[in-house]
Amino acid sequence: MPQNNEPPTSLRIFGKQSRFLRERHGMTRRELSALVPYSESFIAMVERGERPPKPGYVEAVDAALGAGGVLLVLIEEVAEKHHPAWAEEYVKLQAEALALHSYSTHFLHGLLQTEEYARAVFRCVRPSMEDDEIERSVQARLATQKLLTRKPACRMTFVLEEPVLSRRMGGQAVWEGELHNLLKLSGLHNLQLQIMPLSRETHAGMDGPMTLLETPKHHTVGYVEGQQGSYFLTKPDDISAMSHRYGTIRSQALDAEASRGLIQRLLVGEA
Repeated sequence: MPQNNEPPTSLRIFGKQSRFLRERHGMTRRELSALVPYSESFIAMVERGERPPKPGYVEAVDAALGAGGVLLVLIEEVAEKHHPAWAEEYVKLQAEALALHSYSTHFLHGLLQTEEYARAVFRCVRPSMEDDEIERSVQARLATQKLLTRKPACRMTFVLEEPVLSRRMGGQAVWEGELHNLLKLSGLHNLQLQIMPLSRETHAGMDGPMTLLETPKHHTVGYVEGQQGSYFLTKPDDISAMSHRYGTIRSQALDAEASRGLIQRLLVGEA
């Protein structure tokens, strides 16, 4: 079922609520902008649900509109939302997953990224993101990594294309830090890391990256990322095909020990 980039429901509700309160006071966005330290354009984007409001924005607008805390009680729900609707749904499913299996072709899965690597990834996004938006996105990504040590443990397997490791995303220091992080994570009892070597001429992953998630009810959901958004697959036939494909990919990749060896050789410049 395809997912679009429509703003999260929580942001749309907050936007409509704040707009209603403003209009009830007979106040234009320009007039509200004169009372709070935010631009008229930013107010418009928040009211349309296109931008998550900063906590300071919520506090200032609540006071300016005499809302009596009506907006303040929504801070936790809206001020920390950093994902479009489709990504927000994925983050929720991932946090609850019993198992996660991922094949990456261009950059590391978010669960494997260091803070510096994540920042470099978001700086590659086009159209470019504002600095504060990048920082919010980085912190949101790091927050998902609680899954790595969650109790009960989530069973995780990752298959990475070798060029993902070879690309010095963020520069030499960031790249080396990320490789050390991968070596550390590969030692977790609930995580297995494998690399698909360039020496393998063909393999089953030519259709691109994918993720399989097992839900608390033991249903498996497929997740595929694309240029303009991402989508979930839930039909049994689709999941069966993806599961078979992922199993073949794992069998064609280096085993965990050989993969660690490749990472170590990259660090010392021997790969």
